[in-house]
Amino acid sequence: MQKPKLVYTTYIRSTPKEIWAAITKPEFTRQYWGGLANVSDWKKGSTWQHMTGGEKPEAWITGKVLESNPPKKLVLSWADPDDLKDKSRVTFEIEALAEMTCLTITHGNLQTGSTMVKKVSWGWPRVISSLKTFLETGKGLNIFCK
Repeated sequence: MQKPKLVYTTYIRSTPKEIWAAITKPEFTRQYWGGLANVSDWKKGSTWQHMTGGEKPEAWITGKVLESNPPKKLVLSWADPDDLKDKSRVTFEIEALAEMTCLTITHGNLQTGSTMVKKVSWGWPRVISSLKTFLETGKGLNIFCK
């Protein structure tokens, strides 16, 4: 049986360099990703973490940088630190078009029926919408609203 794969494509009035920075720089990720920061040096083989802020930062997601080709492609392994066996893979592909940029996020190698599938299928549409809004208006959305 093939593992589930989620693919999201959006078009953003921004440049590939700005989108790359929004994905990889903590000061930007906090603006649209519910206050969480992506932290790494973004070199192939390096660890990356999706971190809370505050006095006691905590990793919500962790993984390795599998491929890094700024500002075109970033591939990460993706796992909950409390369940490292449920590892998946996220690919960010960034392609310049006339006055906009196409961002495609593919979250693959997901375990069928896993908790991670439920979390990311709820989360990615909100995060991507907030990223687009942040880059186009300067303010992200409240991704945790109900």
